[in-house]
Amino acid sequence: MSPLSRCAAVVAVLSGLLLAPAASAGVPEPEGYRLEDYRAPVPSALAGATVLDTAGLLALLAEEPVVLLDVMPAPRRPPGRGRDRPWLAPPRRHLPGSVWLPNVGLGEPPPSTSAWFAKRLAELTGGAKDRAIVVYCERDCWMSWNAAKRAVVEFGYRRVYWYPDGVQGWEEAGLPLVAAVPEEEP
Repeated sequence: MSPLSRCAAVVAVLSGLLLAPAASAGVPEPEGYRLEDYRAPVPSALAGATVLDTAGLLALLAEEPVVLLDVMPAPRRPPGRGRDRPWLAPPRRHLPGSVWLPNVGLGEPPPSTSAWFAKRLAELTGGAKDRAIVVYCERDCWMSWNAAKRAVVEFGYRRVYWYPDGVQGWEEAGLPLVAAVPEEEP
């Protein structure tokens, strides 16, 4: 068991952490993908995946190696900000051990983005369709719901977990976040 996993398990046990997911029971699960208004209340379920709260995620991390996927879109240069003017993307922090794959949670990603997502999942899981994959971004963000659904429906992964509380839930539990660097689609 890794030091992070041990730490996570101890924190969960000592604090009696039982945070409810931010997902809303009143939001219906759509048949397809969410195509707009990504920052809005999300459903409480995702067919084919397991929904985790923070305690559940900590328990999973303590049990086995997990692929943690941050799917928050990468920040874009503000409109009207010329290329001749400096711009630094705002920093992002995410769960330790995560891989940041921006834009894979779009409702209709370009074919190249879907292909890149499928390729990176295969690489990260070693091609094992039963490897545990946890998908998250921000609280009340459909990007993670879409990406988790895509991993199940389109790519055939059998152990997909969705963490709808995202970085906010992790941070509110007093757990560490680390600097994130987005992977760039080739």
